[in-house]
Amino acid sequence: MDRWREKNGEVFSIPKDNPTVPGCTISKSVFAGEENNLIYFSLAEDTSISAETYQNPKLLILNSGSMTVFTPEGAEQKMQAGDVTVMPAGTPVGMRTEEGAVYTELSLGKEQHMNKVLEAGKVMKLADLVPYQEGRIVNMDLINEDHLKFVIMAFDEGTGLTEHAAPGEALIFALEGDGVIGYEGESHPIHAGENFKFAKNGRHSVQAKGRFKMALLLTLE
Repeated sequence: MDRWREKNGEVFSIPKDNPTVPGCTISKSVFAGEENNLIYFSLAEDTSISAETYQNPKLLILNSGSMTVFTPEGAEQKMQAGDVTVMPAGTPVGMRTEEGAVYTELSLGKEQHMNKVLEAGKVMKLADLVPYQEGRIVNMDLINEDHLKFVIMAFDEGTGLTEHAAPGEALIFALEGDGVIGYEGESHPIHAGENFKFAKNGRHSVQAKGRFKMALLLTLE
C-alpha cells in the first residue's frame, strides 16, 4: 500500500509545491510509517516554531531560505538551503526564520542506525558529506533502519545506474549538478534543488550530466 502523499514519476520542487503564507507556519504530512514520518514545513518570514522535546531524533533538510535552530538555553545554529542537521531526542529545539524557509523533517526510529558523520546538533552541507571520485559512483548510507534508508550519492561525469526497481517507495533530492532520471521508459532531466519520487517496484535509472550528487530516501514495508 502506498502511504505517501506525493506525486510519482515527475520532477517537482518541494519549495514550489509548499509555498509560505505571510505570518503562518504550515506543515504537510507526506509519509507516515510505524516509526518514521516525513513532514514538509513552510515558515513565512519572521515566524518561528517554539522549542519542543521529542522522544526520537529528527533529521532536518533545509530545502530553501534560511533559518536558525535554537534551544531555550541560548544555543543557536544557522542553516542555509542544502544544509542538514539532526535534532537529538530529549532536547528542546525550536526553529525561527527572518526571510522564510521550507524544510523537510524526517522522524527516526528509537533504534536508529545513523552514520557517525551525522553529529546531533551540528549543521552540515548535505552535498559535502560524500566526495566525487573519477569514473566512480560513491555511496554513503546516512541512515540504515529496517524500514528506512537515507543515502547520498556522488556520480562522476559519465556514470550512472542502469535500470532497476526498488522494493519500496523512494524520494530523490537532487543536491548538486544535473542528471537524468529514467522512469518507466521516460526520461526526466533533474537539476539541483529539484525532487523526484518512485513508486514501489517502479523501473528507474540515473545518469549524470557532468558531475551530479543526490540523496535518496527509501521506505520499506
